[in-house]
Amino acid sequence: MLGYHVPDPDEAMLVSGAKVKDNAPFKVIIGRGTWVIPLFRKVSYLSLAMFESEIRERCVTKQAIQLDVRAVIAFKVANDTQSIVNAAQRFLSEQEKEMSVLTGRIFSGHLRSIVGSMTVEEIIRERQKLADEVLIASKVEMSNIGLWVDSFQIQSIDDGNLGYIEALAAPHNAAVQRDAQIAQAQAAQRAAEAEQESLRRRAEYERETSLLKAQYQRDIDKANAEAAQAGPLADAVARQEVLTAQAEQARKNAELREQELQAEVVKPALAEAERVRILAEAEADRTRIQAEAAASNNRIALDQLLIEQLPEIVRQASHGLANANLTVLNGPDGVSELVNGMVGQGLTVFNSLQKALSNGEVDKV
Repeated sequence: MLGYHVPDPDEAMLVSGAKVKDNAPFKVIIGRGTWVIPLFRKVSYLSLAMFESEIRERCVTKQAIQLDVRAVIAFKVANDTQSIVNAAQRFLSEQEKEMSVLTGRIFSGHLRSIVGSMTVEEIIRERQKLADEVLIASKVEMSNIGLWVDSFQIQSIDDGNLGYIEALAAPHNAAVQRDAQIAQAQAAQRAAEAEQESLRRRAEYERETSLLKAQYQRDIDKANAEAAQAGPLADAVARQEVLTAQAEQARKNAELREQELQAEVVKPALAEAERVRILAEAEADRTRIQAEAAASNNRIALDQLLIEQLPEIVRQASHGLANANLTVLNGPDGVSELVNGMVGQGLTVFNSLQKALSNGEVDKV
């Protein structure tokens, strides 16, 4: 009865019992299934998964110092057909155990050989170089048995409490401790400086905040005070304006009254006084003329004298009026009336003198 067999993804299926090309001992199938005739064919499986082997080896360095080296190897069966055939012929019965043991022995031998060519200082400083050289030296042998090494890592190196490695590490440890102390001191200093800077900035912030609050409060108080004084101040300003307007009105009224008094009282009084003065001067002149006429008994000469003196009388009258501060209210007509008045006054004086002379009043004087 036929059977269909399929290997797992991490397995290689080995079918033996049939003729295979290239004189291979069996047919290798990966990633697919196949039909197998029972009794005439045999199916086996070889794991392609990753295996791990750990080695602990005491090695002697170039300086004859014994070191205990622990390492880990990660390996698997290679994916090509030839490697699978090689691995199957060696490890098919007990795959993991036999492959791990053999791989460990191969790497242990190369590890002892390479450590013996190096000093402790080189091994400590160049651990990866040691691992790479062991891996390269083991690759050919691992390939011959169909195995592929993914990695080889040295886990630890110990001198068995001899103190050699510790002595080598002492200067470095001291430097590390010194650097650590310096770094710690610098970190502490930076932390202190940062704290001081933070406190300073906080103090500045608080001070600026206080100043701003005080400024805001002053502005608020000022606004409140101005608001509280706005009403009384406006009333005071209004009252002051009213008083100023009243004072100005009183001043204007006083000036107007003064002008009225000038026009109604002072100027007429001055004009009247001037008129009286002119009449008095004319009367004095008349008396003087009469006396002179009586003395000379020359009536014609008297008349002639009066006529000659009349322009002077009129001129004196006009001169007196010119010194008077009179206000002419009707323009050119008023001026004509004023001049006519002065001439009329002069004629009146002249007529009075003539009448007095005719009546003989001059003699009486």
